Amino acid sequence: AMGLSLYGQDAYRMTNVTGVYIPDGVDGERVRARMRGEFEIEIGTAFGPLAGKVWRIGAMGYNAMRHKVLITLGALEAVLRAEGYVPPPGAAIDAARAVYEAAS
Repeated sequence: AMGLSLYGQDAYRMTNVTGVYIPDGVDGERVRARMRGEFEIEIGTAFGPLAGKVWRIGAMGYNAMRHKVLITLGALEAVLRAEGYVPPPGAAIDAARAVYEAAS
């Protein structure tokens, strides 16, 4: 919903960590620093040949709670906007809420 591309094939994707390609023209490390500094949310970087190309966003344990996922999506949208990447406003939160509603 944010216009970002996910890393990996659906059949092999883990449910607790989502790999997201860093959009062209976005400084991935600066986004990570802003997420941590402005929102106290830490997203990981990839290793090896994917370093600097993919973020790892975890949703496990306490961070898998619905409100934490929604906060993370809103924070990521805000930081991406500040860094010049403009996702559709509120689309990620709306999409996540729809998934939660369909599951309940």
